[in-house]
Amino acid sequence: MKTKLLNSQDYTRSPWKNGGGIFTDIADAHRPGATAKDWDSLLWRFASTPIVAPGPFSHMPGIDRLQMVVRGRGLVLKAPGQEFDEREPFTTVRFTGEMEIVTELEAGPVEVVNLMARRGAAEIELTALRQPGEGPLSAGTHLLYAVSGNCGIRLNNEEFIIPGGSTLKAELTAASRLTLISGLAVLGSIQLIG
Repeated sequence: MKTKLLNSQDYTRSPWKNGGGIFTDIADAHRPGATAKDWDSLLWRFASTPIVAPGPFSHMPGIDRLQMVVRGRGLVLKAPGQEFDEREPFTTVRFTGEMEIVTELEAGPVEVVNLMARRGAAEIELTALRQPGEGPLSAGTHLLYAVSGNCGIRLNNEEFIIPGGSTLKAELTAASRLTLISGLAVLGSIQLIG
């Protein structure tokens, strides 16, 4: 098990692929040996972003996406013949980067957490940890983002305090146990394929 605390002041900020806003890049991975770390070399990305006005999502061919609202409420994603309901916070929706999506804000701006991965390169899951309790974690990369205020967790037999807004990155080589002791966290899980 290898862990690293990612402090919020060290996150990078970049424009959306379509230039319509700014996202906060919490953690990502690119193809080994890629000469440029760009959208074409991306394997996965865990990020947060405010959505302050209705508008289109970036077109991201070959990317699978998971998203949940962590601040605010009332977000709906509209696609041709389909709707993704994120009106209630901490509801995870899954969609593909090829979909033509336009956001609808029913109650003002929101902040969302996104986990995206190149299709065929990784399997991803995005879960809110809102109540103290214990559960299994598979081998892979796991990101525990403390949404508001400090978050206390135990990973196997080791305890961690994650400051509000920061993220604990855990790279696990074997199945483990995660316990939420206190606070509220979003858990992004990535398992590389092959």
